[in-house]
Amino acid sequence: MMRSLRFFDDLAHTLSGHAPMRLGVVYPCSLPALEAAAEVARNNLAQPVLIGPEGQIRQLASTSGVSLAGCIFIDLPTAEDAARHGVRMARDGEVAALMKGSLHSRIFLHELGHHEGGLRTARRMSHVYVLDAPQAPRVLLVSDGAVNIAPDLESRRDIVQNSIDLAHMLGMAQPRVALLSAVEMVNPALPSTLDAAVLCKMAERGQITGAVVDGPLALDNAVSPEAARCKGVVSPVAGQADILVVPDLEAGNILAKQMTFIGQAQAAGIVMGMRVPVILTSRADPVAVRVLSCMVAAVMIRHGYGGTPATCMDQCG
Repeated sequence: MMRSLRFFDDLAHTLSGHAPMRLGVVYPCSLPALEAAAEVARNNLAQPVLIGPEGQIRQLASTSGVSLAGCIFIDLPTAEDAARHGVRMARDGEVAALMKGSLHSRIFLHELGHHEGGLRTARRMSHVYVLDAPQAPRVLLVSDGAVNIAPDLESRRDIVQNSIDLAHMLGMAQPRVALLSAVEMVNPALPSTLDAAVLCKMAERGQITGAVVDGPLALDNAVSPEAARCKGVVSPVAGQADILVVPDLEAGNILAKQMTFIGQAQAAGIVMGMRVPVILTSRADPVAVRVLSCMVAAVMIRHGYGGTPATCMDQCG
């Protein structure tokens, strides 16, 4: 059954009337990045600070008919310079959130994760997709499909907790977390099932908090009550999962893009575990994904995430 997509509309409603956040857009030298900056400025969601080669950015905007009214420029020649400066601005509270423009993720993530000058916290950074698809039973969070390639057990614990923390900020008081694998039984030949079993025990002992956690679960019995019944899976999460934690980046990336490009999901993506919300979009992501990701970042800031002085324009001046 097709479901009406209202999740992001409801987020927009919660943000209406609030002062816009100051958003650092790092190296916006592509049309989608510039159009997204113009859109969030036009909707009073954010005041974009465009960090990159000003002449190139203005030329692209002019030839494409994109208005950059309300944007601030920080003129820097290279992607590396822009990433370094954007991270410094976030660290010093000059912007409340960061959004990746058209630079390569490797450059951006290197500066974010810099041991001395980056935005690290005690928690490992991880990416969370927020996906609202018409065929899905509810809004689903998928993690991690963009940052951690083959996370070890300690990293997976942080991935789970980061996704739970985001779910709370998005209004899910007690989310159900499914630790995904190919099967729902522990199998020593499948390391993801062993990790899932350990993570469940960690949740029982309070090392993961704020959610109901279960696994291993296959994707079908994580989201479909009928599949769970057919397979005889008895679980407080089976068929009702809000958060899907995948075993590695490849699985998460494929799942999220399948939901977006084939399942017609509305999508947003955010990096957790940083000092500020970080929007890590693919260079191929359309404007809508970038704008919806800004909305998620703005909601996080309204919940006190980050704690930098520049949470919104009335504080930035």
